[in-house]
Amino acid sequence: MNFFEHQDRARQNTKMLIGLFVMAVIGMVFTIYIAALIAFGLFAQESVSILWYFNLFVLVAVPTIVVIGCGSCFKLVTLRQGGKVIAKDLGGRLVAPGTADPAEQQLLNVVEEMAIAAGISVPAVYVLDQEAGINAFAAGFTPNDAVIGVTRGTLDLLNRDELQGVIGHEFSHILNGDMRLNLRLVGLLHGILLIYIIGRVLFRSSGGRSRSEEKGDPFLLFGLALILIGGIGLVYGRLIKSAVSRQREFLADASAVQFTRNPAGIAGALLKISGHSRGALIHSPYAEVNSHLFFGSAIKFNFFSELFATHPPLSQRIRKLQLVEGQYAASAPTVSSLINDSHNSVMGFAGDTPTGRSSRSPETPSTQPRSNFIHATPEQVIAQVGTVTPEQFAQTQAWLKQLPESIRTGLQNQQQATAIVYALMIHVGNSTVQQKQIDWLRQIESPEMVHDVLQFSQTVNTLDAQMRLPLLDLTIPMLRQYAPSECQKLFKSINLLAKTAGRWSLNDFVIYLVLFHRLKPNSPPANTTQSTKLEPIWTDCLLLLSALAQVGQTGQDAITYAFRSGLYRLPGISTLQIPDAPPPCNFSTLNQSLQRLSAASPKLKQAIVDACAHTVLLDQKVTIQEADLLRAIVITLDCPIPPFLRCCASTGKRTSNPKNGQTA
Repeated sequence: MNFFEHQDRARQNTKMLIGLFVMAVIGMVFTIYIAALIAFGLFAQESVSILWYFNLFVLVAVPTIVVIGCGSCFKLVTLRQGGKVIAKDLGGRLVAPGTADPAEQQLLNVVEEMAIAAGISVPAVYVLDQEAGINAFAAGFTPNDAVIGVTRGTLDLLNRDELQGVIGHEFSHILNGDMRLNLRLVGLLHGILLIYIIGRVLFRSSGGRSRSEEKGDPFLLFGLALILIGGIGLVYGRLIKSAVSRQREFLADASAVQFTRNPAGIAGALLKISGHSRGALIHSPYAEVNSHLFFGSAIKFNFFSELFATHPPLSQRIRKLQLVEGQYAASAPTVSSLINDSHNSVMGFAGDTPTGRSSRSPETPSTQPRSNFIHATPEQVIAQVGTVTPEQFAQTQAWLKQLPESIRTGLQNQQQATAIVYALMIHVGNSTVQQKQIDWLRQIESPEMVHDVLQFSQTVNTLDAQMRLPLLDLTIPMLRQYAPSECQKLFKSINLLAKTAGRWSLNDFVIYLVLFHRLKPNSPPANTTQSTKLEPIWTDCLLLLSALAQVGQTGQDAITYAFRSGLYRLPGISTLQIPDAPPPCNFSTLNQSLQRLSAASPKLKQAIVDACAHTVLLDQKVTIQEADLLRAIVITLDCPIPPFLRCCASTGKRTSNPKNGQTA
């Protein structure tokens, strides 16, 4: 199952979730109606007409639906701010870049490596300092507003391999669309739980009244009934969470193994949970409603655990990991050996090294340059969307280790992170244009900022050109702390900085496109797919493929051939008007087209990305310019793609013969 199929499945699960929610609300309405009849003694009044009962039903149903609906909508609107809302509710503390805590810095490094390898912006990281259990979660509506949270127990008790396994598990939820579904579930269940809260208010407010002992206080009885019904709502909520989330945990475990090629890492974390006195328990009052977000079972079930549990039993998860351990390197510890070690140790922690570091010798990927071109197929590009291969993960680790210390330090400061973005746009190879850009920056920025830009521009110029977009993604955690008005100011400055050079370059456009997508305000969570057919976005597809063909080819015949190679990959084009030549386009129209294409359905996006890949990989080779533009386009379509498209630097453009596809 590829990324696009996962997105389709997540959308189907959302429909199932809404159906279960509606059933739960209907069940609660009828239960409250019966409770009202009993509380007000209406069952004994046989003379009451059936119409009166209907009126009572309406009086019960309307407020119940309004309360649940308003409660759910309010929570969903609150969650539009992103995963940070959940993290703060759970008592999370934002981990600042450059933290002095070695365990927290290791956590930031692991999250950073995984994010860059996956092709998404680096999530904010929170630590739940008051939680001693071993657990973690990912929360957010999109990868751009996602956060990763871990407990203090996770930091203190897991080594690096185990931490990588846990974080890989959470990244699987981010990439597969589980995270958005989880937050919608939080919002919907919040409305159901409000019934319980209202019942408690009625029960307490009626406690001091004096009523006839024979009749009792109907408000007191009704409040007590709402508390009991709220408990039923809690049961409904647990059943829904169990139905939606349990099977996805196995998939996330498997994805974590695929990312790291080390099943013993995540298995070791699961074993430590099973042997830890606190397990994976979360003691926050918000643990119940958010229990399905976590890596392990955050709440304890005394009865019917198989029915209500949001996670499979630890033993089942470990057993499944044992089944795949033979597919990976013999240098990694096996799951079976970890199980044996845990049986012979106190609390199952004997396998840790004294320093808590990884017990496995890390692979050192080769940093030797490869050939100028790497052969790849469009099918390989599609397969890479939304995944992390061990090779990409290893290359990301190697690149981050080679990052100059000045840039690494600059990424920990908001002003210097902004300076790095400006530096990526400075035309170092053209002294005249560079001077114009610096002169313009002096008019709008402080001398300190201009100094930083000059320093970073020289350093950035020494980096491999393939590393420019990953470096841009590394600035996102600091830039994300800007207020929306400051982000708009940054976009305007980048726009004017590009125009100062005379006209937009491809590099400028790619940077603007990715940065705008990463920092744009969150869209409403209710936003649904708008385009399921090609016709409404046909013109946008033509402009997109035209742009890719013109970047990758020279000569009108070669451009037209590449354009048509991608065009004929789109479904159902026989009924549409096909132009004789690629339509003219510019960066402004391309940007507008991409915003409309981003609303396409997952299946349609897969076809669009496939068409783009066939346009770029006409001869199964890719240049850095094409790779960067392709990545920026795919990212804008909300399809994360790794930064390493199996390509190396090219010294020049190529010209393709449209008749035989040869490269000159």
